[in-house]
Amino acid sequence: MNNNSKVLALKYRPSTFDGLIGQDVVGETIINSIKANKIPNAYLFTGIRGVGKTTIARIVAKSLNCLNGIEKLCSTKLCENCESISNSSHIDVLEMDAASKTGVDDVRDLIEFSRYGPTSSKYKIFIIDEVHMLTKEAFNALLKTLEEPPNHTVFILCTTELHKMPATILSRTQRFDFKRISYSDIESQLKNILKEEKMDYEQECLQIISEKSEGSMRDALSMLDQMICLCDNKLSLEIINNAYGIVEDEVYSSILNLVGKKNGNEMLSLLNNILDRGVSLDDFVSGFNKFLRINFFNLTKEIDEIDLIRIMDMTLKFQSSIKHINQPKIALEILMLKLSHIDKSINISKFLKSGDYQDLKNYNNEDNIELSSKDKNIDIKNSEQDIKEDLP
Repeated sequence: MNNNSKVLALKYRPSTFDGLIGQDVVGETIINSIKANKIPNAYLFTGIRGVGKTTIARIVAKSLNCLNGIEKLCSTKLCENCESISNSSHIDVLEMDAASKTGVDDVRDLIEFSRYGPTSSKYKIFIIDEVHMLTKEAFNALLKTLEEPPNHTVFILCTTELHKMPATILSRTQRFDFKRISYSDIESQLKNILKEEKMDYEQECLQIISEKSEGSMRDALSMLDQMICLCDNKLSLEIINNAYGIVEDEVYSSILNLVGKKNGNEMLSLLNNILDRGVSLDDFVSGFNKFLRINFFNLTKEIDEIDLIRIMDMTLKFQSSIKHINQPKIALEILMLKLSHIDKSINISKFLKSGDYQDLKNYNNEDNIELSSKDKNIDIKNSEQDIKEDLP
């Protein structure tokens, strides 16, 4: 495949540790262990999708089998071993997708293959992606090999769902937790790619893509690919807003202002205009929650803090349950009307100074006095009864 025709996620996939984005700790730890010749028989890479687990697994395979050694790993051009590992065609590096090969027979074939030494490399390496998808029987078959692995064999297990992994497997691997990639790191990488692709852009476009990716570099690159196809010569904020259903902060501010004024009719009209533009209910509520969180302290100048917290609590609960609602649009309209009728909060300082508080305090004191008298009478009666029972 022509390199120019590749999708960005493949075209700009790192081939060395130097090219990694956002996983510096993982990379440095593995490099140091290889230099010190302290290589585990089994690695476990865990983290969300698109943060570099399989990519680093292949880089580790190169590092262990590179003809130039890790100090000069692919410093100028790929050596013969690294070239074939990059193309997933190396005879001593086997990749298996556990999502499609989950059975015990698949694992037994892999184990049988691991008994033979490497053909042209130092190590025979097995990369098992989505390893949590293996059946219980397959895990049991793999366990024995992980307990007593051949010296020339290294397993690299990758998973997005660590909680599904058996404890017996976890205890026999060296675990690396891959963190979500920061928005700033994603944004910086997108800038570098657009520079390479000779594409103009508006800065806000990269911010939106970075946030929508939720820490996944692969998702960010997939979205960037899509937006490059959608835009002609320049990434346009207007086009991206329409494509992803982004609602401007000014619109959310207007809605919140109408909520505060209890102007339900105009507020619902504005809400329906937004939805008619093709903005999904989930995107609208998610964006509204984000707007409230980011602008919380500015909004408290106009809305009581406790009322704003109530609004955020209601909208967050609605967002979490929206997938289970049969009529989500009607439910959203009802939610927005409810927000317009939240009772004003009690001002604590004014309440403490008010006569109502003093009356309530006196009332409670009288109740306590009356209750104490009743308790005393009960205690006296109980004591008299106890004395009678003790008498012969």
